This record gives sequence, C-alpha cells and structure tokens, in this order.
Amino acid sequence: MNAPRYIAPGVAGTVFFLYPNEPEGLKKSYVLCKPAMITQSCTSSLKTHSLSFILVSLAALLVVSCGGNDTQRPGGPGGPGGWSGSARQATSVEITEVTTSSISDMVRSYGTIRAQDVVTIIPQVSNRITHIHADLGDTVRQGQMLAKIYDVPFRDALGQAEAQLRQSRASYVRDSTAYQRQLQLFDRGASSSSELENALSAFHSSKAQYESAQAALTQSRENLENTEIRSPVNGVVLNRMIAEGDLARTGDPAFEVANLVGFETRLFLPMQDWEAVTVGLPVAMRLSNRDEVAANGIISRISPQLNPSTGLGEVVVSLTDAVRSVRQGVLVDSRITLRTNENTVVIPRSAMIEQVETYIEPETNTVEIRRKYNAFVAVGDTIARQRELELGLEQGERVEVLAGLEAGEKLIVTGHRNLSDRDRIRIAGQPRPDTQEQRLEDGPPGTRAEGNGRTGGGGSGTDDGGGSDQSTSDNG
Repeated sequence: MNAPRYIAPGVAGTVFFLYPNEPEGLKKSYVLCKPAMITQSCTSSLKTHSLSFILVSLAALLVVSCGGNDTQRPGGPGGPGGWSGSARQATSVEITEVTTSSISDMVRSYGTIRAQDVVTIIPQVSNRITHIHADLGDTVRQGQMLAKIYDVPFRDALGQAEAQLRQSRASYVRDSTAYQRQLQLFDRGASSSSELENALSAFHSSKAQYESAQAALTQSRENLENTEIRSPVNGVVLNRMIAEGDLARTGDPAFEVANLVGFETRLFLPMQDWEAVTVGLPVAMRLSNRDEVAANGIISRISPQLNPSTGLGEVVVSLTDAVRSVRQGVLVDSRITLRTNENTVVIPRSAMIEQVETYIEPETNTVEIRRKYNAFVAVGDTIARQRELELGLEQGERVEVLAGLEAGEKLIVTGHRNLSDRDRIRIAGQPRPDTQEQRLEDGPPGTRAEGNGRTGGGGSGTDDGGGSDQSTSDNG
C-alpha cells in the first residue's frame, strides 16, 4: 500500500495530499483531498486503505497543521493582519565604543643581532698550541693572552739573531776603522787610490751586514712575542677555533672577539621601503618568539645602492638599549616607525566590510579594482546604520578612520556581515524591550480571540478540527 504524497502548502495554512485509489479493473488514479476538510464523501474513496494508514495520515495532518511556518500564513509576521513592523527578525550583534588613539606607519623586517665590530684573530707564527687561556663567552681586555704557541724554536732563532748582530757589529767597526786609516794615508800620499777604494767597499759591505742583522733580530723578537696570541681589543670571545695540541697556522683564524662598542642589526628592505626610511628614524625590536620590545635603536647607515642580485637595500640599525637576552646572533623583528598620528579614530580591521568592484575602462580596455569600506553603528540600540569609511594608516589589525565615524559612536563588531542599512538589531547581553517581550508572549494578533488557540489557525480552526475528528470516527 502506498503512503500519501505531499504536494504543496495551500492557502489558510492547509496542505494537500494525494491518496491512491485503486478501483478493481481500472488503472491507478488519485483523489485530491484536503486534510482539514476530509468528509464522508472523500473517505468513501479510501475504503481499500487500512485503519493504520488513516491514523498515520491524520497524525501527519496534525503535525503540519500545528507546526507550520507562520510566515506562510495570514496573521503571521509579515502577512495580512500579522505582526506590525517586524518583517525581519532582529539580528543579535556586539558593539564597542569608537575611541581615539595613536597609530603609526611602520616598516617591518627581520635581522640578526651582531656586534658592530667583530675582530678575527689569526696566529702570526706556526707551531703547536700548548695552552688555551680564554674560551667562548669570556670577556677579555686589550692585550690579554688568549693562547700560547710552543716557543722554543723562536727563542733559539732570537739567540741566533742576537749573535749574528754582534758579529756584524764587530765587522762594521773594524772595516770602519780601516777605511778611516786608508783615507788619512791617501791624503798624505802614502796610499794609492785602489787601496782606498778597497777599504771603502769593505766598509759598506760590513755596514749592510750589520743593518741586516739588526732587522733579523727585530723579526726574531716579534716572532717570539707572537707565540702568545693576545686580544687586540676589549670585547667578548665569540668563537674559538683552536684547541690545545692543534697546529696553529698563519692564515687560519684562531679566535673571534666582538668589540664592546655596541650591537647592530642589518636589515634588507625592498625598494619602496628602502626609499622611505632615513637616518635617525627610531626602531623597536622584538625577539622572534616574544611580544614585548627587547631593544631599541636608530638607523645609523643606509646603503647608497640596491643589491643587484636581490634588489634589496641594506639598512644598518645601531642599538641604543637592550635587555640582557639580546645577544650576538639573536633573530629580531625590527619595526621602523616612519610617522605617528595622535588622537585619531582607530577601529579593529574585523569591524570593517570591504567591497571590491571591478571597473573596465572602455577607452583603454583596462581593468581597475575599486575598493570600498563600510561599517555599521548602532542607533538607539535597535537600528543599524551603515557608514562609508575613508581609511588612513594601517597597523596590523588596527585601522585609522579619517572620515565616516566619530568618537563615542557604538560600532558593531560582530554580527555585522549580514546587516543592511536600517536593519533591526538586538545588542547581545542587553534585555529585550518590554513591547517586544509582550508581543512574543501574546503571539500574532487575533490568535487568542479566534477559538482553539492554534497559532495561525484562522477562523476555520474549529471546523477543520471537527472535520478531522469526524473522518477518524467514520474510518474507525
């Protein structure tokens, strides 16, 4: 047996069903019945149905008749004789007061903290490392010993240079005296010119050997001093690349020491931001995993050219103060303040509604994107008014409003996406007005005075109910 088929809601809150009627020997046909007006004549065509089917049909009728949508019936909201002035239900929203504050135009970039001067210390002589006197992170003074190189060969070389110097000095003194004697004899005519020239040549040769011995002695002394690797500046040891027993080689770094003149970070900005910044602008720096400001600085140097490979311009920021956690190699989020507007209207970005329109210029056949920004304010806690905004600076989730809002207005921050101008609203957390509560308690006008109390039943509610009962009893 087939169940009744739902066709469409009728007028006055009624619903039509099609019931199968299968006379013997005839093709299946359907009888159109109105459940609220089922009579003996209509039910006579349903004799072939069981009592259970009739009971199920009447139950469905009761659900449809009592639980229909009031907006589809006369007397419901928005219908003839319905609730006055409430064609659309009030939207629940949240508001906040529009205030003024400061907002800044910023350039944001990431950089690594480094010392302004990092000195790489390289051994000047080669030999085995015998002792390490400074390690990573140690604060050192200028001239303080960092490491010691095995110095015995260099001491021997110094002794040899000193002996060579003494020998050269003796030869120089001897040849100088011989030259003076030959010069006196030549003046008296007791010596030939060739003897004088030989004495002069010997004097110049011994003099050159003496000067060479002096230079060798100086080099030997310096080599011996270089067996002690010392810091050339006051600073902190950033890196140690040697250990005891290693072979120190000239040209290979042994230590890196940061000069204690200050820290800096180097930022690489695209051309638009690089052109906007100037020397002396303040910079606030935050550690990459924290929100509070960890260091402050100023722009001290700007590269005069862009990098040809990356197209970025280098900007050097010198730190003026920093917390203890700011150290060499720390990654910081740097924010350069270009300008700041004080006492201006600032709202959250989420409270705005952006409208994007595509405009095609017919003459040039070019596409132009036009953007409009709107917001809603609450008027009298019950009506939403739309405002077109003129924006200024933008800083993260904060936006400056140049025109369209005034301080003290009630800005709708949630529930505004589906609003239109002059829509009814209800502010979350506030009690409903008394008039609206009374309407909800009384229901639609006319329901209490028109009989059985069904919502939207109309004047025929009693008759329809009686008809339904008669149909049930007849089928019983």
